[in-house]
Amino acid sequence: MGGVALDEGNSGVKAPDGGWGWAVLFGCFVITGFSYAFPKAVSVFFKELIIEFGVGYSDTALISSILLAMLYGTGPLCSILVNRFGCRPVMLVGGLFASLGMILASFATNIMHIYLCTGVITGLGLALNFQPSLIMLNRYFSEKRPLANGLAAAGSPVALCCLSPLGQVLQYKYGWRGGFLILGGILLNCCACGALMRPLVAPKKTETLEIENTDKKIKPKSKLLDFSVFRDRGFVIYTVAASIMVLGLFVPPVFVVSYAKELGYEDTKSSLLLTILGFIDIFARPTCGIIAGLKWVRPRCVYLFSFALLFNGVTDLVGSMSKDYNSLVVFCVFFGISYGMVGALQFEVLMAVVGTAKFSSAIGLVLLVEAIAVLVGPPSAGRLLDYTKNYMYVFLIAGIEVVISAVVLAICNFLCIKMKKEEASEAAAESGEVEVKNQSTEEPHNANGNSKQIDLSDLTPENVDPTEVETFLKDKNEPNVACSTETDP
Repeated sequence: MGGVALDEGNSGVKAPDGGWGWAVLFGCFVITGFSYAFPKAVSVFFKELIIEFGVGYSDTALISSILLAMLYGTGPLCSILVNRFGCRPVMLVGGLFASLGMILASFATNIMHIYLCTGVITGLGLALNFQPSLIMLNRYFSEKRPLANGLAAAGSPVALCCLSPLGQVLQYKYGWRGGFLILGGILLNCCACGALMRPLVAPKKTETLEIENTDKKIKPKSKLLDFSVFRDRGFVIYTVAASIMVLGLFVPPVFVVSYAKELGYEDTKSSLLLTILGFIDIFARPTCGIIAGLKWVRPRCVYLFSFALLFNGVTDLVGSMSKDYNSLVVFCVFFGISYGMVGALQFEVLMAVVGTAKFSSAIGLVLLVEAIAVLVGPPSAGRLLDYTKNYMYVFLIAGIEVVISAVVLAICNFLCIKMKKEEASEAAAESGEVEVKNQSTEEPHNANGNSKQIDLSDLTPENVDPTEVETFLKDKNEPNVACSTETDP
């Protein structure tokens, strides 16, 4: 105690896979719920904001877009802060920002204040909590990491099922200003979750040995943002596939309720579809985490992730042909399963690809690239809907995009692994040839112990060395039982 221990990724401390890690997992569960569910939960206040400020629905929908853009786009900034100050301090400050933004927004006098306070400040606060919580989860779990990721990811549907009804109650009793103020107080729980992120500290014996060896071994200075991850082909493949995935992954949950209303069903019945999707999602994520942790499956979790994406994309393609409420219910069930699988595996696969040491930089860079896709995907789907007036095309395009990401991830990883094996065999062959050449230059004797033979056709009176001829004739006459000079007693 009595000091600040920075939770460095290369501390050399073995992941406990339990103990205080379960408290870290609980904190990550809550943070994941706030981060993903909050942009959707604030949408219940949009009607009051439209009346209050005299704006359109597209203007209020921009609040959620800014929140998501901050959550994804500030990834590199979060990586730099985590690598500089550690996860716990960053999360504590992030919790204050998240709460402060909602409290300030409750005093807003125009929509621009909402954009700045709820969108930028609260979005930044949630980002400063989301990414460090995943980094700490990666450090506390190794063998049980797939299960831990699945349980943490389940926080998103659980929080959505809780925050949306809560927002409706707050709006009814206190109005949007009172609701924002209370939600700001609730977001202070991010600080409590941040306090749970206790840094891993090496045992005292290990610390003593490290102090004794400081003169012998100089520890390299850690980078604030490690761009060397782009040299890893696996990381590049993952980033490209994830970017394509995000273009279509979030489209169906956004439009499925409107799709049901378009078919003529009432608002309450249409909204029930999201509840069904979220309920299935709650159980799909931890179940997929358990499957991903199996001994045979875990080394192949990239292909399980590809299957989850393919499953999700095909579900979108089939769901595009829905013509009644029952078919939409079936779509939401299967979409909830596939969506939960993707949510449970996406960061587990990234952890497996880059490792613990580079994960803090890798996740920041991936989220930055995904931020662009998040801002392009749903708005593009909305424009397509405005142009075609048909939800079928929206779901078809979303499904095609997700299927393409699955194919890219699976095929490129297979080819990448094959190339690595070929490069390893070539490197081994080259090292073997070099070793043989070195042996031939260092040892003048042949395999049976005799000296190197002299080709008599090359001998001329000008280049004959009498000593070489004498040695050759001597070896020729002696029996072939002599040991080499290196093995002679």
